[in-house]
Amino acid sequence: MKKLLSCVYNFDNYCVELKFTDGSMIAIDIIVAENEVADNMYERSELDYLIYNALLEYAELILNGDPETYLKTVTEYKPLD
Repeated sequence: MKKLLSCVYNFDNYCVELKFTDGSMIAIDIIVAENEVADNMYERSELDYLIYNALLEYAELILNGDPETYLKTVTEYKPLD
């Protein structure tokens, strides 16, 4: 089983880059991920928070989790009246 060596956010290409012990690498394009799963600015804000404060958890959520359900659970959408 391959182990994770590093998980970094690359500001130059807006990707979260994961490097593993076997030499493989995964790059998550955060713009594509946000466009696929976030329906409003509150959900996008939650994803941005994870990128800057819990990068490994963000990568785990996008690769192995259910981001739509997560975002519906943790964000509160209140339209302006």
